[in-house]
Amino acid sequence: MVPQNIELVEVGPRDGLQNEPDVIATDVKLAMIGRMIDYGARRLEVASFVHPQRVPQMADAESVIAALPDHKDCTYIGLVLNKRGVMRALATREGGVRGVDQVGCVIVASDTFGQKNQGQTIAEGVAETRAMLRFARAEGLRAQVTISAAFGCPFEGAVKHDTVLAIADEMAIEAPDEIALADTIGVGTPWEAGELFGKLGALLGDKIPMRAHFHNTRGTGIANAWEAYKAGVRIFDASLGGLGGCPFAPRATGNIATEDLVYMLERSGVDTGIDLDAAIAANKWFAQVLGRELPSAVARAA
Repeated sequence: MVPQNIELVEVGPRDGLQNEPDVIATDVKLAMIGRMIDYGARRLEVASFVHPQRVPQMADAESVIAALPDHKDCTYIGLVLNKRGVMRALATREGGVRGVDQVGCVIVASDTFGQKNQGQTIAEGVAETRAMLRFARAEGLRAQVTISAAFGCPFEGAVKHDTVLAIADEMAIEAPDEIALADTIGVGTPWEAGELFGKLGALLGDKIPMRAHFHNTRGTGIANAWEAYKAGVRIFDASLGGLGGCPFAPRATGNIATEDLVYMLERSGVDTGIDLDAAIAANKWFAQVLGRELPSAVARAA
């Protein structure tokens, strides 16, 4: 296997913060994003357009987006769960303001989790997400899709590969920018990551890129990412320090750490475009903000 470059999507400002017990101030979020850009992040998930009563950490989404630095080579992503979220994302672009560059739609591969997370069964999620993709495209807004709980559900247990692939097949009809599989609760194993992404790659061919989103609840996240890379994935979500979690997924911990992913890939000859030393420095700064050490193994070992 000849190493190839990957694209890293820094999800720390959204997924990394949405489960924090204390609300992080807008100016601190913007300082975090600035440091991420400084260490080389060029795609950043900066906010989610969800109801503030359900996820208070994201209540300042519009304020964060309005104050983002206008870096021409950066892509800013906003998470959306329904058409109203897409409308809020579009509103950030009004009046000649840049706003978000892309929306990330989410569909859950489990009826129970989908109903708890966004009030939708799988069938309802497929219909809603297809409508969201069409609406965003009609309004000139780029959009991608994440299939959440693709490796397991906290309420129903194992999720069949056929279920995930059937959802991906439906989403592919709408030609999103990419389709991601998310191990939302961190139950996946390296074998399964390689197997499922291999099947997804065969389904999508070279028409739609794959993206991987792993949580590290059981310590397998980095190994899963390597197997996904071997299966053809070239776009990976990661979060500064390994922060993250889902308010609706009991005991799920953070995403794979940006520092850990970069260390593994760079030492394996894969270019990430990220300055590891600067990422570790950002980790140490944000640890002081939170008043606790962040989970990243590489930053601890530094």
